[in-house]
Amino acid sequence: MAEHNELGKFGEELAVDFLQKNGYDILEINWTFQKAEIDIIAQKASTVAIIEVKTRSSIAFGLPQDFVKPKKIQLLVKAVNEYVISNDLDVEIRFDIIAIHKEENDYKIDHIEDAFFHF
Repeated sequence: MAEHNELGKFGEELAVDFLQKNGYDILEINWTFQKAEIDIIAQKASTVAIIEVKTRSSIAFGLPQDFVKPKKIQLLVKAVNEYVISNDLDVEIRFDIIAIHKEENDYKIDHIEDAFFHF
């Protein structure tokens, strides 16, 4: 597996652990629909969070959240529509980013709620 893929997988594991420690139930990990993949679908109370995880070994070229592009957001919205319909959900949907970057010998985790827009 390529080094960036391993870092991405590690970031997702950190994000799942972070979410669980903060009271979220993990519903899905790496849920796909057509060309879209949702990294994490998690629920806390009556809100389902669609979470894009971005992990970087350095912020020299920008913050991890800066790498979520409009095309990715479009794909996420399409996938979420399918997820909501196929699971017959009646909940509030929120789009979040969990941005992770290495800082000295540790990883810094930023959970950005409502990162895109309300659904």
